[in-house]
Amino acid sequence: MRPRTFDLFGPDVYQMDGMAKRTDNLMMGRPRGFDTTAALDAAMRVFWEKGYEGATLADLTDAMRINRSSMWAAFGNKEELFKKAFERYLATYQGYIRKALEKPTIREVIESSLRGTVDFLATPGNPKGCLSVHGALAVGDEADPIKQWLIQLRKNGLSLARKRFEQAKKSGDLGEDVDPAALTRYVAALIQGLGVQHASGATKAELMRVVDTALHYMGYLDDGRHSNHKENQAR
Repeated sequence: MRPRTFDLFGPDVYQMDGMAKRTDNLMMGRPRGFDTTAALDAAMRVFWEKGYEGATLADLTDAMRINRSSMWAAFGNKEELFKKAFERYLATYQGYIRKALEKPTIREVIESSLRGTVDFLATPGNPKGCLSVHGALAVGDEADPIKQWLIQLRKNGLSLARKRFEQAKKSGDLGEDVDPAALTRYVAALIQGLGVQHASGATKAELMRVVDTALHYMGYLDDGRHSNHKENQAR
């Protein structure tokens, strides 16, 4: 199965075509008495706001406007519902990362992924932070399968992103002294940290200044471009 890339270096980065098709197939066949797409979007938002463990069945069914029997019949148990909601999240919100990885230079890959993350986080109407980080924070033993599932996605995502950085080193876009694996994890930490900072109340302007600082110290943002970006933010 061909891997699909979404959110750079984090749990959102990696998805298999077969995983995505499960949600699509779910909406085919015998007609249901409710809109499965709308119900899945509602569940996604609950998980996004409350995390996997914090989202109760009552929270989910109330938001989805269905009873538990309908939820189980359409989406399976809570764990399966989270996975389907997560896949929906990837397909709906994380396309900017795939575009970032396709940029011709590693500077553009990094800058596009970081600025794209800030734009995504600051989208009006979205819950704070990102589902990939918030979804499985502070989970207990019962939620460990979801935590492990997300950890595996993160590992797969790091592997895919690292290949892009290794390609840049082979082409001479990265210096001989640069470790592609370490740089991949560094950028991953920045992206995930932006999500945590946003969930804690950081504004878009504050997050963009973090991005500017990171790019500056990586040598990917000169003083002139930094000044121009600050002026654009103030407008």
